[in-house]
Amino acid sequence: MIIILFQPLIPQNTGNIIRTCAALEASLLLVGPLGFRTSDRMMRRAGLDYGKNRPFEVIDDLPKYLASKSSFYFFSSKKEAKKSYTEASYTEETVLIFGNEKEGLPKSLWERWPERFVTIPMAPRCRCLNLSNACAVAGFEMRRQLQQVSQTPPE
Repeated sequence: MIIILFQPLIPQNTGNIIRTCAALEASLLLVGPLGFRTSDRMMRRAGLDYGKNRPFEVIDDLPKYLASKSSFYFFSSKKEAKKSYTEASYTEETVLIFGNEKEGLPKSLWERWPERFVTIPMAPRCRCLNLSNACAVAGFEMRRQLQQVSQTPPE
């Protein structure tokens, strides 16, 4: 499992997502430019010591990275994303992609891959979930689906 954050802005969210990635045994990729330095004290504090065991990588070109991937989903709170994240079919190679806290994902990704956008259903008056919460919801749904087909139960 790979979680990608597109140009994240808030170091505490990224730190929390590092913790979630550790719990999911997922890899974390950050698409630059970032809104903070990766040595930021708040990011390290939020991620505690999980970052040592679950390092992350920073990449610059998301479309180029996705060119070699067959299974990926963009998560969006925008009304154009009509398919629920629970309707997506996940594999061990699936990549989960989230936009930043202010602007979400760029329109160019929607224009190129509209069928790959999913949403986490919420009450109508709610704009969106916190980024780290959305990553946890999606990541654990993916893990749930994969464990249903796993031959070995989790310990």
